[in-house]
Amino acid sequence: MIRNTLLALAATTAAAAAQTATPVDQTARTAVISAFQPEWTLLQEMIEDREDHLINGTAFVTGTLEDKPIVLFLSGVSMVNAAMTTQMALDHFEIENIVFSGIAGGVDPALTVGDVVVAEEWSQYLEAVFARETDGTFAPPSFLPTELPNYGMIFPRPVDIARAEDGIEERQWFPVDATLLETARKVADEIELEDCVDQTCLSKAPSVVVGGKGVSGQAFVDNADFREYVFETFDAQVLDMESAAVAHVAYANDVPFIAFRSLSDLAGGGEGENEMGTFMQVASDNSAAVVKAFIAALPE
Repeated sequence: MIRNTLLALAATTAAAAAQTATPVDQTARTAVISAFQPEWTLLQEMIEDREDHLINGTAFVTGTLEDKPIVLFLSGVSMVNAAMTTQMALDHFEIENIVFSGIAGGVDPALTVGDVVVAEEWSQYLEAVFARETDGTFAPPSFLPTELPNYGMIFPRPVDIARAEDGIEERQWFPVDATLLETARKVADEIELEDCVDQTCLSKAPSVVVGGKGVSGQAFVDNADFREYVFETFDAQVLDMESAAVAHVAYANDVPFIAFRSLSDLAGGGEGENEMGTFMQVASDNSAAVVKAFIAALPE
């Protein structure tokens, strides 16, 4: 019985290793990622020569967008899903660039719903120590020093990255690829963005903002006070639940990365109920439109 179990386990392990080692094809592609269904609806409609692939239950779509080879897939919402599916794509496809297209919450008071932000670096605001309170004061353990200001018990820290040769690398910010960012700058002013959904229109025509910072974490933020803290502490323009995780994976694999995030809401900074329920599709379509123009501008 034990021998049969071990043989079955060995066969399963070998099959899994073979699956991981076998690429879908040898075509160099740009990975285009969205977090959830509404964000990739328009992108799917743009693909030509479509082929569908199912890997570990995740759907990957290959084809061309603006005559450039791509693989399109949903990351799933939040950090672990985004990291897992991005690494899966890198394991099974020949990825030369990673592009994230999606919605986000606006942090910078100068920005409004519908704007598309292309940040130059990303951080993980919930990589943190949750400190104990003593006599009304929060303080992290002495062996876990922090440099950024805290929000109550939350003390942000850099991410620890395991390196075989150098040990642990601490990193607070993950950069976007400079060449990809420059391409985004070139197309930013050429795109006409949507500003209405049904009979509801934005109060200000949206624009594409290239530069600045973004942060990501495992929480949907709809809190004005925390939004202000993020803006002041990280000098961030935008907040989401996936981009920094994908930036982390791209950095670890040395693959160029960029993210396009259209503001569906103000992360708690607006009046009344969160705006995402009203403007999610407008934001998704705007992000997709910018990504389409960006892909078209990439060199052959």
